[in-house]
Amino acid sequence: MEIKRLTLQTDELDRLKEFYTQCLGFPLYDESRESFQIKAGTSVLEFTEKDVKGKPYYHFAFNIPSNQFQEAKEWLKGKTELLLEDGEDEADFSFWPAHSCYFEDPAGNIVELVARYKENPVSESTFSVNNILNISEIGLVVQNAARVGEQLAAIGIVDSEGEPVTNSSSLNFMQDHKNGVFIILTGTGRRWLFSEKKSEIFPLTITLDKEQVLGINEKSEFFIEGL
Repeated sequence: MEIKRLTLQTDELDRLKEFYTQCLGFPLYDESRESFQIKAGTSVLEFTEKDVKGKPYYHFAFNIPSNQFQEAKEWLKGKTELLLEDGEDEADFSFWPAHSCYFEDPAGNIVELVARYKENPVSESTFSVNNILNISEIGLVVQNAARVGEQLAAIGIVDSEGEPVTNSSSLNFMQDHKNGVFIILTGTGRRWLFSEKKSEIFPLTITLDKEQVLGINEKSEFFIEGL
């Protein structure tokens, strides 16, 4: 599974465009009056203000080379403030294994850089935004995680532990094979790591490499297309 395109809503379109293209240096891939797209390795990240309601925010992550976590962290610290959890500005996920650091963009999205030591390749070039590999994670917040877990399993996207999704308060890392790309399925009210924000349902669209499109519509309902 690869996330080829991720479309998120925002009420801060101009500020996000400036932050991602000028501050972080992502190449502008496309834009219109209501949206813009940046290239993040093999993925495209799109922000749109079309039909936006309220102040949506999301959790998503970018994969970085497995040997460049500390270098990437220092690069990020030169661009924006890192988020803290228990006084620490990085997370050591020894069970994956992986290291991550987090920041918040001008729209309040909780964004993560993650170096996965088993899945991500190495890089010998000096770290820059061009070393970002792809979109690694997107939080998918739903009303009934168990039911959506069944729908995802029907198209081959299953929990990384191989267990059925039963708890909407858990983070369920959904994937179709072990390549470091996940849909993080959860219910509402779960605190995102390195943030005081709780998971809420906002519209989003995830386009996968198998020409499948899934996400949350304007009625806060989960959908899958392209089957």
